[in-house]
Amino acid sequence: MAMEPRHPVTEQRTLIERRRELQALDAAFKELRGTTAGVPQARRRGLLAFSGPAGLGKTALITEARQRATASGFTVLSGRGGENEQGSAFRVVRQLVQPLLARMGGAELRAFLGSWYDVMAAVLGLEATGPAPAPDPTGVREGLDWVMTCLTIKKAPVVLLLDDLHWADAESLSWLDSFASRVDDLPLLIVVAYRPDELPSEAGELRTLVGPHGDRPHDLACLTADGVAQIVRSQVGDGAEDVFCKECWSATGGSPFETVELAIGLAERKVGGSEDDLPAMRELAAAIKGPGLIARLEGLDTTTVRFAHSAAVLGSPFSPQLAATIAVLGDETVAEATQQLRAARILTDGHGPEGELEFVHPLIATTIYRSIRSGFRAGLHNAAANAVLNAGYGPTAAARHLLEVPCEGNPETVECLRGAAREYLGAGATEAAGRLLARALQEPPLPEERAAVLHELACATFLIEPTATVRHLRQALAEPDVEPDLRASIVYRLTTALAHTDRMDEAVAVAAEEARQAANPRVKLRMQADHFVWSTMRADDPDSPARSRRLARLAEQLPGRSLEERYILGLRAWDAVLRGEPRQTALGYAERSLHGGMSWTDENRGFEVPLSVALVFMYGDQPRRAEELFEKGIAECVRKGWHGSHLAFGQTIAGYVRYHRGCLAEAEDLVREGLRIADKVEGIVAAQWYGVSVLIQTLLARGRVTEARALADDHHFGEMAPNAIIYPDPRTVYAELLLAEGRHAEAATLLSAVGDWLDGRAWRNPAWCPWQLLLATALAPTAPDEAVHHAQDAVKRARDFGAASTVGQALHTLAEVTGGPAALDLYAEAIDCLEQSPASYELARAQVGHGAALSRHGQLQEAADRLYQGLEGAVHCGAEALATRAREELSTAGLRPLPLRYVQADALTARERRTAELTVEGSPVASIAADLHLTEQGVRQLLSSVYRKIGTDAAGLARALEAPPRMRP
Repeated sequence: MAMEPRHPVTEQRTLIERRRELQALDAAFKELRGTTAGVPQARRRGLLAFSGPAGLGKTALITEARQRATASGFTVLSGRGGENEQGSAFRVVRQLVQPLLARMGGAELRAFLGSWYDVMAAVLGLEATGPAPAPDPTGVREGLDWVMTCLTIKKAPVVLLLDDLHWADAESLSWLDSFASRVDDLPLLIVVAYRPDELPSEAGELRTLVGPHGDRPHDLACLTADGVAQIVRSQVGDGAEDVFCKECWSATGGSPFETVELAIGLAERKVGGSEDDLPAMRELAAAIKGPGLIARLEGLDTTTVRFAHSAAVLGSPFSPQLAATIAVLGDETVAEATQQLRAARILTDGHGPEGELEFVHPLIATTIYRSIRSGFRAGLHNAAANAVLNAGYGPTAAARHLLEVPCEGNPETVECLRGAAREYLGAGATEAAGRLLARALQEPPLPEERAAVLHELACATFLIEPTATVRHLRQALAEPDVEPDLRASIVYRLTTALAHTDRMDEAVAVAAEEARQAANPRVKLRMQADHFVWSTMRADDPDSPARSRRLARLAEQLPGRSLEERYILGLRAWDAVLRGEPRQTALGYAERSLHGGMSWTDENRGFEVPLSVALVFMYGDQPRRAEELFEKGIAECVRKGWHGSHLAFGQTIAGYVRYHRGCLAEAEDLVREGLRIADKVEGIVAAQWYGVSVLIQTLLARGRVTEARALADDHHFGEMAPNAIIYPDPRTVYAELLLAEGRHAEAATLLSAVGDWLDGRAWRNPAWCPWQLLLATALAPTAPDEAVHHAQDAVKRARDFGAASTVGQALHTLAEVTGGPAALDLYAEAIDCLEQSPASYELARAQVGHGAALSRHGQLQEAADRLYQGLEGAVHCGAEALATRAREELSTAGLRPLPLRYVQADALTARERRTAELTVEGSPVASIAADLHLTEQGVRQLLSSVYRKIGTDAAGLARALEAPPRMRP
C-alpha cells in the first residue's frame, strides 16, 4: 500500500538560511505599497532577481513570494519556463496574462484591449473576430507593453513572478527585455529566478538587466551544515546526531532540494539519525536524483513508469488525461499511477487549471525525460502530437512535439508544421515560425508544395535573416511550374530582400527578367512595376532616361482600373517629380493612382509606391493632402501592428512633410520618433539614412549646427553613400551641413558631384534636390559669376516644375548671390511666390533676407516691415537662428522688435477666412481667385488684410485658424 505524500519543508512559512533574500522581498513589497499609497518615492527594487544552480531553492523563494504577495493584497501574475517548451512562442507571456483575461467577459475583454484586440489576439491566445493582422515583432512588444501596463493600472499593485526564466521562450524573453526597464514607473514588481549559466544567448539585454549591479541578483548559496541539520531534525526528530547531520550535508552538498527530499525520505523510513543509520541515509540520498531516481522510478510497476514517461514528454504542468492517451492507459490505471508517483514524490498538484499535475521539481522532470531511450522518446512525441491535435489544442501545441520526431516525408506533418508557422507569423513570432518551416522542408513536403513552403520560410526570415531569405526565394524560383501569383509574391519578396541588403542591381535584374518571362498580362504588369520601383531607387541606374520614357509610354495606355495599373500610374507621378515635369502632370497621375486605393500594408507589394505618391503632393505644394495620406498610411500600419520599419519610414517622412511646411518643431519630434523606431529594428539601414538626413536638415533650419554635426558623426553620415536612393539626398544634406560650418570649398566639390549624378539621370527638379541652390551659395564668395549662373538655371528648372515654393526658394537664392540693387526685385518676387505656397520657413528666410537688403540700401521703413514679418514667421516655425538674425538686423537698423501675437480667426470676414484656408492648403492665387470670384489682384489685397489682422504672414495662418488665441512675447 502506497504511503501518503508528505508536504516538503520548502512549503513552510520560514525558509532556512534565506533571511537576506526574504528581507529583500519584504523591502520590495514595502516600496511597491508606496507606489499606490499616494506618497511618491524613488524605487530601487522594480526588479528582484534570484539566481543559482539547480536545487538551491529558487522555486521555494518564488512560492514564498507568491504567498507573501497574496497576503499583502497584491495581484499576482506568474509564469514559468519549461525545458522542453522553449520553442513555444509566448508561452510564458500567456501564463502571465491569460488568468486575468479569462475572468473578463467577451465584451469586457474587447473594451479592455480596444484597438489592440485584433493585433494581440494571436499573441495572447484569444479568439480572433476576423482576419487577423500579422504584426511585426516591434508591434508585438509594444502591444504587450500596453497590455501589461493597463493590467497593472487596473489591478495595482501587481507582482509578476517568473520562475525558471532560463527556460522561457525566446519571444517572452524578448518582450521582457524591453519591458523590464520601465517597471520603476509602474506599481509593479517583477521577481525572477533563473540559473545564470543556462540563460540563452538571445537573453543578452535581460542578462545585463538582471546581472551584477546594485543589489542584483541575489546569488543563492548552498546550505551550511547547521542549515542541513535543522531541516533533518525537523523531520526525523531532535535526536539526530551531529555526525549523522554532517554526513547528510556532505551527501547533499548543501542543496536545499536534495536536503528536503532526503529528510522526508528519512522520516518515511523512520530513520532515527544515529551513526548506524548512515548506510540507509546514503542509499536514500543516491535515489533522489540521477541514476538513483531512475532506479526508484523503475521499481514501480510498468504502467506507472509509462505514465511518468508520457508526463515528462508533455512537460510540466500537464493534463493527466493527455498523458493517459499517450501512454494508452485507462482511468483506473492512471489514478493508481498518479497515487504512486505522488507517494514517490515525483508528481504533485499543479498551480494551473484544476486537475493538472506537475513534477515536484524541474530536476526530476529533466532526469526522467533524458532517461527515455531516444527511439521510444520520439514515438512518445509523435503520439503526443496526435493527442494534442485530437484534443483541440491546435497545431502549435502539436508542432513542438513534431520537432522531436524523425523526418519521414509525412504530408500531415508538413501541414501541421505549416499551420503552426502561420499562427506564429500571425503573432509576430517570426523566429518560431522559421524553425517550424525549416523542419517542414526537411520532412520533406510534396514536390508541388516545396516552392510554397520555401516562400513561407522566406516570409518568416525576412526581418531577421535577409541573406537567408534571398537563398530560400532563389530556391523557390528554381522549382518547376510555380503558380503565377505565388511566383509574383516570391519575386516581390526576393527583390525587396535584395534591396534591403543593398544589392539594388540584383533586385532590378530579377524584376526585369521576370517581367520579360511573364505570360499572364496582369502578372507581367506587376513585374514591370517592381522593376520600375527598384530601378528608381537604384543610385547607379545606368538607364534612367530611357526607363523614364518607357514608363511614360506605358502609363499613357493605362486607365488605372486594376491595382497593377495604379502602381504604374503612381510610379509615373513620382518619376515626373524627379524629372521636373510640370507640377500639374505629376499631380494628375498621382490623383489617378489613388482612385481605387493603394494599401501601405500589402505584404506582397510594399509601401514604396503609396509613400512616393504621398510625397508627390508635398513637392507639388499640397502638403495637407500629403499629410492626409500619411496619416491614413500610418494608421493602417498601427492597426495591423506594424510598428517596425513601416512605421519608422512613415513617421520620418511625415516629419519631412512638416519640414516642408515650416513646422520645424513638429518635424523634429516626428523624425526623432521615426529614428528611434529605426534604431530598434535590425536590418533597416535605409530607414536610419532617411531619419538622419531629415533630422540634420531640420536641425540646420533651426540653427542647431553643433547638434547636427554630432548626429552626423554618430551615424558616420557623409563617410559613405548607400546604393539606394534616399530623400532628402544624403550627400546634399551633408553639403548643407558643411556650408553651415563655413566649409564652402568642401561643400562645392560634393555638390558638383551630386549635380553630375542627377543630370546624368535627367532628374532636374530643385524641389526634390536643391543641389544647384546650395552650390550657388557655396560658390558665391569665390566665384560669384558661376554662382549666379547656377542660381539662374535653378530658377528656370523651378519654373518648369511650377511649384510656387520651389520657384520662390530659387529666386531667394538668386537674390542672395546676385546682391546689389538688382537683388531687391528678386527678393520681392521670391516673397510673392512663397506667399502663395505652404513653405512658411522659406518665406520667413526670404523676408528676413529682403529686410536686411532693404536696410543696407537705406529703405528702413520697408526693411522694418519685412524684418517684422520674417521674425514672426521664424518664431512660429521654430527657426531660432533665423529669428535671432532678424532681431540683429532690426537692432542694426536701430529698430526694436514688436511683440508677436495671435488674434481670433473669427475676426476675419468670411471671404478673408476662405482666402486664409485656401492659402494654408497651398492653392495658387489663380485657384483662390476662381474659388472666390475675384481677380488675382483682389486676392492679394484680401491676403494682405488677413496678414494685418492676424499680425503674421502665411507661416502663422494655420495656427491662427486652428489654435486658440494667445500672446507670445
